Amino acid sequence: MALRLPPFQQLPPPQPGVALTELPIARLRPTQLCVGMAEVRSRQRDFRAEDRRERRDYLGTKPVPLVRSAAGEVWMVDRHHRLRALLELEPEATAFGYVALQLDTDDRAVVLEELRRRGWLYLYDGRGLGPLEPGVLPSQLTGLQDDPYRSLVWRLKKEGVIEPAPLIPFHEFRWGAWLRSRSLPPFSSAQLEPALPAARALARSAAAGHLAGWKGGSRGG
Repeated sequence: MALRLPPFQQLPPPQPGVALTELPIARLRPTQLCVGMAEVRSRQRDFRAEDRRERRDYLGTKPVPLVRSAAGEVWMVDRHHRLRALLELEPEATAFGYVALQLDTDDRAVVLEELRRRGWLYLYDGRGLGPLEPGVLPSQLTGLQDDPYRSLVWRLKKEGVIEPAPLIPFHEFRWGAWLRSRSLPPFSSAQLEPALPAARALARSAAAGHLAGWKGGSRGG
């Protein structure tokens, strides 16, 4: 299975000296259809260990790149796992972001088409099926599906099997799509362990060498 994602434009970083915008997480529109719930639950455990000041300070170091329409609707182009985790714990929570793109249209379909053109949408569902139409994107983070392969890749990154590649949009989903094309034992986001030995070997194999973040470490695949 190969993701047919378009070429992408790199997200611009926050501009020095420009104040971040604070806004309710519930107001942010997702630009992807799914998350790995293993990562969401892990981030919730981290948030529970912090007080509100610590959370606020942390979120200020992880600003969300935003796309805003002329009507004031706001789409988030990153941080879906982190903010989904916090939104479930605290429905009134806010986050910090910066405007990566301001569009002069209030037509939602035009906004989504511009995001797709830039490679800033992930339109595959939790089973890896797609690309679907942008109109199926949920209006809130709580509407995102679970993709167990995204959870599996999160775990491999956490273990250091895969290197981060922050400039590659949907980097982890690309790895997940590749792992879907291989044979793995049945697993779920709640029970990753059955698939981990095979997934580690595959991720280290030469067959995965074309993927960003590949570290190698074994032969075969």
